[in-house]
Amino acid sequence: MSLPAGSTIGIIGGGQLGRMLAVAAARLGYRTVVLEPQADCPAAQVANRQITAAYDDPAALADLAASSSVITYEFENVPV
Repeated sequence: MSLPAGSTIGIIGGGQLGRMLAVAAARLGYRTVVLEPQADCPAAQVANRQITAAYDDPAALADLAASSSVITYEFENVPV
């Protein structure tokens, strides 16, 4: 699968790894949106947008899905 430049990458989790992912994505021409409960998380400082909500919030997850071309997570403790 090829992701065209300008696409949006959704990231679940806004810690330091999310921040590094958002920085790398921007350098490659992608936009990022982060889902993270903590408003002042590291990734929010560099992402194009943050959704501030719990990881299991259905409305927030729907917003993330609608806003993203692809979604990944930045830590292993994502509730499923």
